[in-house]
Amino acid sequence: MRVLFLSQLLPLPLDAGPKIRAYYVLRYLAEAGHEVTLLSFLRPSDTEQEICQLRRFCASVETVPLARSRTRDLRYGIQSCFSSTPFLVLRDQQPLMERRLEEIAELRSWDAFHVDQLWMAPYVVKSNRPALTVLDQHNAVFTIPRQMAKHSKNPLVRTLLRNESCKLEMYERRTCDDFDNVVWVSDEDRKALRTSQGASRSRDMVIPIATDPSARLRVKRTQPFRITFLGGMHWPPNSDGVTWFAEKVWPTVARTIPSAVFTVIGKAPPAKLRSSVLGSRIETTGYVSQLQGYLAETSVFVVPLHSGAGMRVKVLDAWCWGLPVVSTSVGAEGLRAVHRENLLIADAPESFAASVISVFQSSQIANRLSDGGRATVEAVYDWRSSYKTWDRLYH
Repeated sequence: MRVLFLSQLLPLPLDAGPKIRAYYVLRYLAEAGHEVTLLSFLRPSDTEQEICQLRRFCASVETVPLARSRTRDLRYGIQSCFSSTPFLVLRDQQPLMERRLEEIAELRSWDAFHVDQLWMAPYVVKSNRPALTVLDQHNAVFTIPRQMAKHSKNPLVRTLLRNESCKLEMYERRTCDDFDNVVWVSDEDRKALRTSQGASRSRDMVIPIATDPSARLRVKRTQPFRITFLGGMHWPPNSDGVTWFAEKVWPTVARTIPSAVFTVIGKAPPAKLRSSVLGSRIETTGYVSQLQGYLAETSVFVVPLHSGAGMRVKVLDAWCWGLPVVSTSVGAEGLRAVHRENLLIADAPESFAASVISVFQSSQIANRLSDGGRATVEAVYDWRSSYKTWDRLYH
C-alpha cells in the first residue's frame, strides 16, 4: 500500500516515547513491503543526518518547520478560551503544513493516511480522504489535564486544566469518529474515551508501544549509587512527578541512605531542583545524549508519575537496560507490570520511599526486578513480533 505517514515530530533520535512509537511503526510498515512517505514537522534540533537515516526505509521524507514561541502560545491560549478547539491542538495548526499536505496529496494517489497522534488529525480531516484513514492514539489525551487538575493547588490552574480536559474529551471523541480505524497503545486509554462516549467501536485496536531489546542491552552496574529519573521536564506530568518525589520521598531516602544521589536526566528540570531549596544530593543534568555512564551508576530507576496516559516508555527502556524500577500505579499503567516481579508499585510517599530503600539495600530484590523486567520486554515488547498486529489494517 502507498501510505502517507503524518507525524508531529521527527522520530529520531530515539530519546522519547512518541518518537520510539512512530519510528518502529514506520520501520515495520516499510519492512512489511508498504511504500511509506513520512510528512513531519521539523524542529531546530533535528538534523539532516536523522532525516537521512529515515530515508533508508521511507520512500520519501518531507518536512515542514514547526513555528512555536511563547508569544504564539499566548495568542493560541487566548484564542482557545473563546473556541471549542483545545489549546494543545490549536497551537499546531499551521497553514504551511496544510499547503504541503495538499501538494503531496495531489502528486499521486494514496491508499492510506496514517496519522501519528491527535495533533495531526485535523490535517487529514480537512483533506480529501484516501481509501483508509488510521489514527494512532498514543494517549487518551483528555485524561492528562484532568489528572493534573486533581493534584494542582492553584485554583486558577485547576480551572484551566479542567476546561482543557473537557474540550479535549469532546474533540477526541469527534476526531476518533472521523477515522476509519483508531489504534490505542493501551486498553485503559481506549476504555477511558469509549466509556465516556457511551459506546465502543469494532474498528478500535490496541497495539502497545514496542521497542528493540536487541539494540538496548543490559547495563553492567558496579557499585551503583544513583536514584535516577529520565524524561523531559517540559512535559508537565514528568515535572510534577519529579517535584513530588524530591519534596515528599527524597528526604526519607536521603536520610536512610547517605551515599545515594537523586539524579534527574532530561531537558528543562524544575527550578526547585536546580537550587538548594530541596536539600543536597539532587543532581540535574539537562538533556544527555550518551546515558551509559549514568545508567551504570543507577541503583534504582524511579517513575513517580501521578498523571499521564498511554504507556510510559521510560519503563520499557529501564527494563531493556536491566534496571530495577519503582513506579506509581499511574507510571505502570498500560504495561505488563507485575508488582514484585518486574517492578515495585507504590503511590504514597512513605511506601514509595520504603520501596526505593529496599531495592537500594537488597541485591536480591534488585536482581529479581532486573531479570523480570528484561524478560518482560523481550517476551512482550519486541517490535519485530508485537507489531505484526498492524497487518490487520495494512494488507
